[in-house]
Amino acid sequence: MNWEKNIPPHQVERQWFLVDAEGKILGRLATQIATILRGKHRPYFTPHWDLGDYVVVINAAKIKVTGGKEKKKIYYRHTGYPGGLKEETLGSLRQRKPEEVIYRAVKGMLPKNRLARKIIKKLYIFPGKKHPFKGKNFVPLD
Repeated sequence: MNWEKNIPPHQVERQWFLVDAEGKILGRLATQIATILRGKHRPYFTPHWDLGDYVVVINAAKIKVTGGKEKKKIYYRHTGYPGGLKEETLGSLRQRKPEEVIYRAVKGMLPKNRLARKIIKKLYIFPGKKHPFKGKNFVPLD
């Protein structure tokens, strides 16, 4: 049986998942995306190999958050200069760059190592319905 042994990453047949983020809750969607990117949905998951699939997220601007996170959740970044700590609320980041909200949520759920930097490159996020991957055979994510 194919699932009884570990399959090296170069022999994995990768699928393309299409996710419509309209009306979905941010954290729950991010966990599903992180699971697929990492390959944990496969029966032969191996933590030190990249066995995950590609994920294309559309309608990222229409994602929902619960509670008062729109005004209370704060994202931090540093410019590298003294006193260069910048902060931005979820609402303002969503208006400026809506795909960044989902990207940061998914990246935070991946391991903090070299493998995660390779895995996150299989995630494509678009604020609207249009995306350049028209010829792919997509599997819809519920």
